Amino acid sequence: MELTELCTRAKEAKYKVAALDLESRNRALLRIADLLNEQHESLILANAGDIAAATAKGMSIPMVDRLRLTKERIAAISEGMRQVAALPDPLAEVLEEWERPNGLRLKKVRVPLGVIGIIYESRPNVTVDAFALCFKSGNAVILKGGSDALHSNKAICAVIRQGLEECGIDPDVIALIEDSDRETTKKFMQMYGYVDVLIPRGSAGLIRSVVENSRIPVIETGAGNCHVYVDAAADPKKAKDIIINAKTQRLGVCNACESLVIHESVRESIFPMIAAALHDKSVEVRGDEEARLAAPEIVVEASEEDFAKEYLDLLISVKTVKSVEEAIEHINRHSTHHSEAIITEDPVAAEKFLNGVDSACVYVNASTRFTDGFEFGFGAEIGISTQMLHARGPMGLKELTSYKYKIYGNGQVRG
Repeated sequence: MELTELCTRAKEAKYKVAALDLESRNRALLRIADLLNEQHESLILANAGDIAAATAKGMSIPMVDRLRLTKERIAAISEGMRQVAALPDPLAEVLEEWERPNGLRLKKVRVPLGVIGIIYESRPNVTVDAFALCFKSGNAVILKGGSDALHSNKAICAVIRQGLEECGIDPDVIALIEDSDRETTKKFMQMYGYVDVLIPRGSAGLIRSVVENSRIPVIETGAGNCHVYVDAAADPKKAKDIIINAKTQRLGVCNACESLVIHESVRESIFPMIAAALHDKSVEVRGDEEARLAAPEIVVEASEEDFAKEYLDLLISVKTVKSVEEAIEHINRHSTHHSEAIITEDPVAAEKFLNGVDSACVYVNASTRFTDGFEFGFGAEIGISTQMLHARGPMGLKELTSYKYKIYGNGQVRG
C-alpha cells in the first residue's frame, strides 16, 4: 500500500479507536493474545526466515537473539498483552476538576495522542507491545520495523488485524510499512498532518536520524550506556551479583550495564572479585590505569571513547573515582540518561546519587535490567524515554495520552 494511503487510513481509524469503550478494547486485546499463542508455529516459521538471513550476513549473536522468536517468548509477549488488558483505562481519568466564579465548570481529562508512528529495529516483540499500548490508550499506530524483522512483523501484524476484524474493529488502527527503502522511511518522517507523534526505538544512530529528519514531534527513546557505581560502603556480594546480572543476563538490550564505576577504596578489595566474575562470563573488561593495576591479568586499557559506548556485547568499561560526587560527575558526562545504579549501604551516599544523577531511572542496590515496562507493572512499554518532554522512563499507557479541557457552561458570555 502506498504510504500516503496507509497514513490516511490510520488518520481515519484514530477517531474510531478513540471512540471504543473499554470493554471493546480489552476484548480485542484478549482475542489477539489468544491468536498469538494459537498461531505460534506460523510466527516462528516466519521468524526463521529473518534469523537465517541475519545469520548469513554476519549479525552478532546478541543482535540475533534480540530478533529471535520462540514459543516461550511468544507466550511472554501474549502475557504482556493480557496484562495491558487488565490495566485501568487511561482514558477514564479526570486529572483536575474545578469551578470558576462565573459558574463555568472545567474538567481536565486524558485523551489519546492520535496516530503514533513508531520506527524501530530488529525486535519483533516491539510490534506487539507497541500495538497493545497504543490501542489500549485509544491511539492508532503505524509501525516501521527494521528490514531484518520484516517477515516476523508481517506475520504478527496479520494476526493482530485478524483479531481486530473478528471483534468488529477497523483493522487500520494498526499499519505496517513494509517498504524497507530509506527514502520511504524519510518520507514517513515528513507525514505531518497524518501522524501526530513519532517514537524511534533502537540504536543511537536511528534515534538521531529521526530527530534530525522528522517534521513530526518526536519522543526520544535513548540508547543505554548504563552505569553501576560501586561505592565505598558497598556490600561485596550485592555488588558482584548485581553487576553480573546487569551486564550478562541479556546483552543486546538498552538497560544492560555497559559502564562500571569503582570507588578507589574498594579497588583492591571488591573490584578484583568483580573483574574475575566478569572474566568468567567471557566479558572483556576495559579500564583506567587504577583498574588495570588492581586486576592486571584481566583488565585491558580503556580509551576515553570506551566510557561513552553502548556495547551491546561482552564488553564493559571501568572508571575509578575518589567520591560519590566524582562518580555522579563522570556518569552525567558519559551517560545516555537511561538507567544508573549505586551499590552502597550508606543511605547518605544513596540519596546523593539518586538526586545527582540525571537519568530517567536511578537505582539503589538493584540491577539496571529492571528498567522495563513489564517489570514496572505497565504490562509492556513503548520504549524508554530519556528526554524531559513529553515523558521520561518506561512509557506505558498514560505516557501515550495527552489531555484536553471540557468546559460546562449555562449561557455565560465574556464581557
